[in-house]
Amino acid sequence: MTYVIQAVLSDPRRPACGQCTIPFPIPDDAYDDMIEMLGGIGIGDAVAKDCRIDAVDSFYGVLGSLTGTMVNVDELDYLAKRLDSFCDNEAEQFQAMAHKLELKDIKDFINLTFCCQRATVISDFSKLEQVGKAHRMNLNDGTISTEEWETMDGRKEALQLILNEHGTVTPYGVVYDNGMKLEQLYDGRHFPSYLYDVPMLVLTVSAEREPSPEYLYLPSPDARLKRTIQRVGHDGDLRFAVEWNELPERVSAAFHPENEDLEDLNALCRVITGLDTVERAKLEAAVLLAEPECAYEIRQLAENLDQFGFVPGVQTPEEYGRYMIQKSGRFVYDENLEEFYNFERYGLQRVEHEDGQFTPCGYIAYTG
Repeated sequence: MTYVIQAVLSDPRRPACGQCTIPFPIPDDAYDDMIEMLGGIGIGDAVAKDCRIDAVDSFYGVLGSLTGTMVNVDELDYLAKRLDSFCDNEAEQFQAMAHKLELKDIKDFINLTFCCQRATVISDFSKLEQVGKAHRMNLNDGTISTEEWETMDGRKEALQLILNEHGTVTPYGVVYDNGMKLEQLYDGRHFPSYLYDVPMLVLTVSAEREPSPEYLYLPSPDARLKRTIQRVGHDGDLRFAVEWNELPERVSAAFHPENEDLEDLNALCRVITGLDTVERAKLEAAVLLAEPECAYEIRQLAENLDQFGFVPGVQTPEEYGRYMIQKSGRFVYDENLEEFYNFERYGLQRVEHEDGQFTPCGYIAYTG
């Protein structure tokens, strides 16, 4: 199974338009096409719950109760991402609590992903030692000291739970909610922050009339970027703030992401994501050499790195001359003649000829 949820979606107002089958989470490289496909049958709005779920296929069988309900397509995508990160124990907790609470609304399912970890589920009564220790961890927000773990009588903990608390029998095991409350972190429009993939950059965006922020995870599919802005529902200027920054250090220092055009910023993050470690160091050196002032200019550098010569780590003319003579492949180096080579003089000559620059990242010169 290459999806967490696969849903058949349609427009109940226009059944003749047909259905779309969408896998969730939607892969980034397919997102724009999927949204366009939904638009072809008149659904897939950025804000409205305009998609009826006609069928659900998922490991999470409890989601079958969503059949026949109206959802926003990005709600399904967000829920699938949350569930995709769950371990087996969390999957049990989620399904058992969803069954106990008789959830049918996708908003509640999303909110449950943030608190179901507090519940205890017993699906195998032959493993009471393990159950008791897991129960203690659930009560302590998933943390427990090594000493307490090693000295705890897990079986005793489990028996106290079984004998003193009321459990609910579900198809996924006997569940104890441990006082869990279904907090409304998701308000039905603004998704809580969640790093599904490690992004290059995370921005919050909000408007004066809508203080609740939306989160932009860059790089992002173009359609998702536009839809996120639509959810802000702004009538005036938008306010951006950096929440997470994984841009190379000297790239980040060259401009202010919160003041940039979003499309340029998104394109820059997309290019940098495709660079390896050496190429990112080369880009940082190119930034120090060219002194760009905005995301667009840095993107131009990132897309044209082949027009720069770069030797990582080299800091002095002598080191550069040694590299060129020993390792560049341009010369036949004889170690027996080491004392006769003037590495520094040759390095200085090349730097002057190339108009290159030594940077903390290494030596760089424009060769285009």
